[in-house]
Order: sequence, then C-alpha cells, then structure tokens
Amino acid sequence: MKSVLIPIPDKDFDTTEVAITWKILKANGNKIIFATENGAVGETDPLLLTGVIFGQLGAKKDAIEAYHLLLHSDEFQHPIKYNEIHPAEYDLLFLPGGHAKGMRQYLESKTLQQKVVEFFRLNKLVGSVCHGPLVLARSINPETGKSVIYDYKVTALTKSLEKLAYYLTKWKLGDYYRTYPAYVQDEIGSYLHDKNNFETGISSFISFLVEDRNLITARWPNDVEKLANKLAEKLK
Repeated sequence: MKSVLIPIPDKDFDTTEVAITWKILKANGNKIIFATENGAVGETDPLLLTGVIFGQLGAKKDAIEAYHLLLHSDEFQHPIKYNEIHPAEYDLLFLPGGHAKGMRQYLESKTLQQKVVEFFRLNKLVGSVCHGPLVLARSINPETGKSVIYDYKVTALTKSLEKLAYYLTKWKLGDYYRTYPAYVQDEIGSYLHDKNNFETGISSFISFLVEDRNLITARWPNDVEKLANKLAEKLK
C-alpha cells in the first residue's frame, strides 16, 4: 500500500480537487493522510457546494457526493499537523488548490514550504493543481536560493481562466476569485528559469497535464480526474 499526503487549509479548499483525487487514489488501494496547519478538520469553500453565483460555477454533482463521503472518512477527520509531516514516509505529495481567501493559510505556510523542499530532495512523486503550484513555486531550496520548480515545466490556474471567473463575478462577489493581486500564472512564471515553461494547453475544456520528472501538474477542476488517475497509475 502506497502512502499519499494531502495538505489542505482549515477552510476554502476546492471541493473537486480534494474530494475527487481522494476518491480515486483511495479506490486504487492507497493510504491517504491529510494535514492541516494545526490539526483542525478542514472545510471546503461553501460556495462551491451551493453554486458560486445563481447556483452556477460550483462543484459538479459527483464532486459534491465525493466530498460528503470524504467528510465521514477517518483520515479526513484526523489530520496531522504540517510540522508533523515526515516526507520520507510518503510516496506521493498532492497539493490541491482553491481560490477563496482561506487558502492563504496554506499557500503562505513556511512550514509546508520547507516540507515541500524535502519532498523534492527525496525525489518523491508530486502532483498539484490550480493554486496548489503556488506552494511549489514559493518553496525555496536553501542550497540554491531558487524555487524547487525553477527548471521544471509546469501548469497551474491559467491567467485566462482566472480572469474569466473574476470578471463574471466581480459585480457581486468582488475579488472572491482573486486570491492575490498577481495572477497565479504570473507569480509562478516569476519563479521559473523561463516563464515559457508555464504551459497552458490548447483549450481550457480539454483535460491537460504537464509531466516533468517527478512532478505532474494540472490547471483546474476539469483536469482533476485525469490528474488523479495519472497519479494512481504512477503509484502502481
């Protein structure tokens, strides 16, 4: 049985990216361990359960169903703390995303970033999607002074997707879809040796992954099923 670590914030993580990945990896016989900053049980972004605006833009039915199953799982109800993570014990690190402001706790955690550096030192399999690659980008290897993904090809939430969601909803929800003033794609690009190593795919609506050595990244919830299945395949 392979062990998978999924760090999350206390609140506002993306329903699909966590629940669907958990469901697929667990169905493939893997042991899942969740981690939060202080061991609190996490909560998804509630708007993704009800629909962000006029009942739309939320998680799909299968993701919501998976989330309700997740809530009753022992591993979700008993997360470890970030500072209790020992990277050598895991076969896969999965970093999900989410865009609401509660995500900042996770995206800015220095403790988590230090753990990410160790996962890369050990050449562990790493998967990430949406805002999750911001954690990777901000994880600086003290030996080089550069991000752990400095010379990797990656993807994450694209600027076009982030802009579209923001402009569709800002009249009612303000900056709900803007976690930070900088777009995810721009910030991650600033950590890369070549910003063109950030790949966007041909279409947002065709599932897309970027695989480079031990790292597999994706853009948004529509890519998650493909990503989770690829990670499950790699673990085998």
